[in-house]
Amino acid sequence: MKSKSSISDLIRKLFTEKIIYVVLLVLIVVIICIEPRFLSVSNFSNILAQSSTRIIIALGAGMVLLVRGCDLSTGRMIGLAAVISASMLQDVGYAYRMYPHLKELPIIVPLLLVIALCALLGMISGICVAQLKVPAIIATLAMQLVLYGASSIYFDREPYGAQPIGGITPRLTKLCTGGVKFGSFRLPYLTIIAIAAIVFVWILWNKTKFGKYIYAVGGNPEAAQVSGVNVKKVLIETYSLAAVMYAIAAVLEVGRIGSASNTTGNGYEMDAIASCVVGGVSMSGGVGSVGGIVIGVLIFTVINYGLSFIGVNMYWQYIVKGLIILLAVIVDMRKYAKRK
Repeated sequence: MKSKSSISDLIRKLFTEKIIYVVLLVLIVVIICIEPRFLSVSNFSNILAQSSTRIIIALGAGMVLLVRGCDLSTGRMIGLAAVISASMLQDVGYAYRMYPHLKELPIIVPLLLVIALCALLGMISGICVAQLKVPAIIATLAMQLVLYGASSIYFDREPYGAQPIGGITPRLTKLCTGGVKFGSFRLPYLTIIAIAAIVFVWILWNKTKFGKYIYAVGGNPEAAQVSGVNVKKVLIETYSLAAVMYAIAAVLEVGRIGSASNTTGNGYEMDAIASCVVGGVSMSGGVGSVGGIVIGVLIFTVINYGLSFIGVNMYWQYIVKGLIILLAVIVDMRKYAKRK
């Protein structure tokens, strides 16, 4: 009797808390059945390359979710950082340079510039949320619009107008499209960078006071305040650090794609948030892990890449992604209701 009860409890848990993984697994199996070539080594390498920048972005977005926030400005911040860094990293021999008289710069210079800019913008969002008590969704939505306008103004300038910023220096494109060969498998350099980011964030969240404060603020901000945690400071620093992650990912995306425009990063915030929720980060704050986020990104990338691989119409892909996001949030809210 006890055995039957435990089995039924396990099945119930599977179809309530783990249903999202069941659905995603079924989708992956369907894709493989339709096109077995999807399991090739080259596809695995491509999936890793596409996942790498998304992992860095999701780690930033996950940090905000942990403190009960929601950053809708992620994609547009990436777009602004992308057009600025791309304009400064065009090859000196490229005919349509935005700054024709600019000397060749080390990659680190534009990178540090956009990191500083994004950190400032993230700090502004954090101040709006922490000091001015603006709901995170409103503060970051407003920031999203401002950033899109700013990136469009910067991008759509004379003499070339709204033309994609191309001709990116091979020093960056080779880094972002190359890899280390292991027989027939190629490990992308981007994946190595992503692994470094994963290790950094894992240490930050699990081995530092700041990481403990993030979980404390997300779990119960009132209790954290009473315990001596400066909640406002933690919120501002969290939004700023998340923005730094977006800036790094933006420069890597420029190198991976080989160009940038004011549409670069469009919708990335939804993919990042969805990956985090699928990976177990609670929208209610205080719950989530680095490993879960990485798994969430990989699952979403496999689904996106797989649907494109078998030729599913882009519009249907949006529907599938939207339903996955909705299902993930429903499951998360049910788990949160049980904890309460």
